[in-house]
Amino acid sequence: MAYTPSLSNCNSTKLSGIIRPVKKTILYIATFLFLIITTIVVVLYGKGYNFSFGNGKIGLLGTGLLAATSQPDGAGIYINSHLTSATNNTVSLSPGEYAIKIVKSGYFPWEKKIKIEKEVVSTVYALLLPTAPKLDNITDIGVSDPVLDPTRTKIAYTVSSSEDPRKNGIYILDMSLRPILTLQSSSTQIADNTIDNFSKSELSWSPDAKELVATIAALPNIASTYLLKTSFNENPQDVTATLEAVNASWSQQKANQDKSQLFGFKAKLLSLIRQNFKILSWSEDETKILYTATQSANLPLIINPPLIGANSTPEQRTISKGTVYVYDIKEDKNFKTLDSMPPHKSQDFINEFPLTWFTDSKHLIYVNDKKISIMEYDGQNKTTIYAGPFIDDYVFAWPDGSKILILTDLGNPNISPNLYTIGLK
Repeated sequence: MAYTPSLSNCNSTKLSGIIRPVKKTILYIATFLFLIITTIVVVLYGKGYNFSFGNGKIGLLGTGLLAATSQPDGAGIYINSHLTSATNNTVSLSPGEYAIKIVKSGYFPWEKKIKIEKEVVSTVYALLLPTAPKLDNITDIGVSDPVLDPTRTKIAYTVSSSEDPRKNGIYILDMSLRPILTLQSSSTQIADNTIDNFSKSELSWSPDAKELVATIAALPNIASTYLLKTSFNENPQDVTATLEAVNASWSQQKANQDKSQLFGFKAKLLSLIRQNFKILSWSEDETKILYTATQSANLPLIINPPLIGANSTPEQRTISKGTVYVYDIKEDKNFKTLDSMPPHKSQDFINEFPLTWFTDSKHLIYVNDKKISIMEYDGQNKTTIYAGPFIDDYVFAWPDGSKILILTDLGNPNISPNLYTIGLK
C-alpha cells in the first residue's frame, strides 16, 4: 500500500520551508545592525565618548584624550594626585582642567596643568632630567674661548697650555661624530702655531659654518686675520687686507639666511614679526622664535579661531618692550620666558647665552647666577641641572640632546679648563 502524506505533514513542510529563509534574513539583518552599531561605538570611543549608566538610563558622555609621553619612558602619570597610568599611553578624561604630574625614580618630577576638551587629543611631553647627572671630560689638553657654529654641531676652540707645543693652536670638536673607540677624540686640530700664534686668536664662524676667521692681536690696534677651513690649514689664508670684503660676504650670507627663514610666511605674520620682534634665535626645527619685544603692543591673532589641542599654557599676547618671549608659529601662541635679557658677555649672540634653544625645539637652556637650568619654551618646568663651577657661561647642548657641554676647571684655578659633558640620560 502506497504511503500518502497527511495534510498536517504537508503543512509542516511548507511552514518549515518558509521559516528557514526568514531566519536567515533576520540573522543577516541582525549581523548588519551589529556591525553598524559596533562601528558607531568604536568611532564614538575614538572621539573620546564613553557610555554612562545612571538612573537606569544609558547615555553618551563626551570626553577627551590625554596622550602623555616622556623621555625616558615608563614614568608614572599622576592625574590630580592619583596614579592613573604610565607614559606612552592614552587616558580618557572628562572635559576640564587637570593637574598632571609625571614621576620616575632618579629624575626630577614634571608638572603641568592641562586643559582637556571634548573629542580632542591633548598631548604632553615630559623631558625628565636626572637628579644626579654624570660629569665626564671630553678634552684634556686645556681649552680656551670655545665658539659654537651656526649649525650647533661643531665647536671651535684654542689650546695654549699643552706640554707638547705642536698640540697648541686651533681645534674643532664635531659633536655629530661618534668615535669608534671610547678613548678616540672627536676634536681635530685645524691650525698650529707654525705660521702665527693661533693659540691666542679670537674665532668667529661663517654663517654657513664652512669657514672661520681667526684674529690675532699682536699689539694694540695691530692684528692679523686669517680665513681658515674646517680641516687642517697648512697655509692659512691671510685676509687682513681684505677683511672688509670677507665681512661683507658673510653679512650677505646671513641676510640671505634670515630671508630664507621668513620665506613663505603670510603677510600678516611677516608684519607681526618685523614690527614687534628682535629675533634672538630660531628653534632648530624653525617653528618657534626666541625674541625680545621691540615695542609694547598687542599681538593680533594670526590663526582665528585658535587651533584645538594646542598648548594649553596661558599665553601673553600683550607684550612689553625689552621682555623676552617665545612665539610658536605653528600654533600662533606667544609665551613669556624672561622679564628681560640678563647681562651677556657678548652682544653677537653667536653662543646665544644666557638663553639658548635645546636640541628638541621644545626646551630652552637658561644660564644665570652660576646655574644651568632647562625649561620648556612656554616658561614651565624650569629645572636646575647643574650648579657646580663652570667658566664664562660656556654651555652648549649636544646635538642629540643626550648631554650638555660646559667649560670648567672644576673649581681649581691652578689647572687649565677643559670641556666636560653633563649627562641627561
